[in-house]
Amino acid sequence: MSDLIFAKNPIMPGFYPDPSICAVGENYYLCNSTFAYFPGLSLMHSKDLVHWEQIGNVLDRHSQLPLQGADHSQGLFAPTIRYHDGVFYVICTNVTHGGNFIVTATNPEGPWSEPHYLEDADGIDPSLFFDDDGKCYYIGTHPNPDGGAKYNGDWYIYISEVDLNEWKLVGGKKDVWNGALKRCIWPEGPHIYKENGYYYIMHAEGGTGPEHSVMICRSKDIWGPYEGNPKNPILTHRHLGKDYPIKYVGHGDIIKTPKGEWFMTMLAVRPLNRYTTMGRETFLAKFIWEDEWPVVNPGTGILTKMIPIDLPSWDPEKDPTSYTCRTGHKTTIPGTDKDYVFSSMKELGDEFLFLRNYPDDMYRLDGTGLALKAGKDDIKAVASPSYISIRQQHHHFVSTATLDTASLKDGESAGLVLLQNNLYNLRGEITDGQCRMIICKDGNDEVIGSAEASGSVKIGIVVDGLKTKVLCNGKELGEATVEALSTEVAGGFVGCCIGLYVSANGKDSDTYVNFTNFTYTGK
Repeated sequence: MSDLIFAKNPIMPGFYPDPSICAVGENYYLCNSTFAYFPGLSLMHSKDLVHWEQIGNVLDRHSQLPLQGADHSQGLFAPTIRYHDGVFYVICTNVTHGGNFIVTATNPEGPWSEPHYLEDADGIDPSLFFDDDGKCYYIGTHPNPDGGAKYNGDWYIYISEVDLNEWKLVGGKKDVWNGALKRCIWPEGPHIYKENGYYYIMHAEGGTGPEHSVMICRSKDIWGPYEGNPKNPILTHRHLGKDYPIKYVGHGDIIKTPKGEWFMTMLAVRPLNRYTTMGRETFLAKFIWEDEWPVVNPGTGILTKMIPIDLPSWDPEKDPTSYTCRTGHKTTIPGTDKDYVFSSMKELGDEFLFLRNYPDDMYRLDGTGLALKAGKDDIKAVASPSYISIRQQHHHFVSTATLDTASLKDGESAGLVLLQNNLYNLRGEITDGQCRMIICKDGNDEVIGSAEASGSVKIGIVVDGLKTKVLCNGKELGEATVEALSTEVAGGFVGCCIGLYVSANGKDSDTYVNFTNFTYTGK
């Protein structure tokens, strides 16, 4: 055995929920849901399951991803990525527009096809399974077929053959499983695997919160009947108490390495004092087969901080064949510090996120900085405010933005925003010569402090766990707590992002504000 390397959990820190993974030779690809953010479905690549690079986003054209009117936690739900016979497939649900769809690519870096919508595929959380005979099957979830859900979360997992030439389900749908526990809620995120002469359905139960778990069942026939693992759940943290540092564990997907090791990705959260601000993150665990059932992290049974892996170490920042190196480090490595000097950038990296379908003229990189237009919508609108962000990836971090306020007209605003959703955010915002620290809770703004500001201004947001402060040209404007910017208070499925913001606050405007620098430093 070669020297082991170790992955550190979470392998994808910050807002990277609903992970799906596939292995293609010595390469591993990880896809996550993005909800109302554009571009959609971040796509990561690794060769050792330890070091990851972002190689793009599956849905990077507005034609692929209509998001108009999508609430922050609507839009794109959980994707599944698979590879078969030279083609990559991603299947997902746009819950706001179109429902379940498939996109394909021969190169995971893109371009990916336009969506092929599956009109007869109701419900959410679809996955694809390619059997040995070449047939492809769709597995997903929908409300109880016997007259609809009898209680919240009364859903069933169903299977259908799918025709990938006509992009439709064929042969009818069969409900095969409604969870491992009696009256379980939200049997979701199902995947089919074939191993040991069985078809396995691995799925989540309990909702993507405190009762989340990973369950598994199996059958000799793909259509069932399926029997549950007597040791279900095979992974959960719901029995560890409200103050355990890793919670909400579930939504698993699995791969096998060329050396025969098996690994599972899943989502979990790392709350502080029971408040989760970074959203659901991607974690990794090892598992083995015993009695033809999987055992996750044998001897431990819960997630661990470090995961030993028997693969050669790989560094995307040094491998000349990596996407990172081939694109001149256009996209930063997940979890690392950021220092964006916009005057030297010709395009934004793949890690940047916008809200919904933004207009073509919203921003430009013109050699002097990033010019961001004052959009009519403000950050509270379920629309496309002028907001360009990256994910919060640390409990403790400092982010700064330097901008020229000279172009701002009366009533227009610009600054730096820590955003949970449109109703819950923290802003360092310049309006009419005043830089204000504003915390927004349930749509209601509270001004914490202010100072005069004009010309070139440097705004900073300092987050220390659940405490935060805003700086304007080095002057502290005030302090606040950000428990409200958490899943537990704000609701929904996303984590906080931090980014640049300009708004004309309800007016039409041709104002562009020049940002020269944007930094993020984690602790």
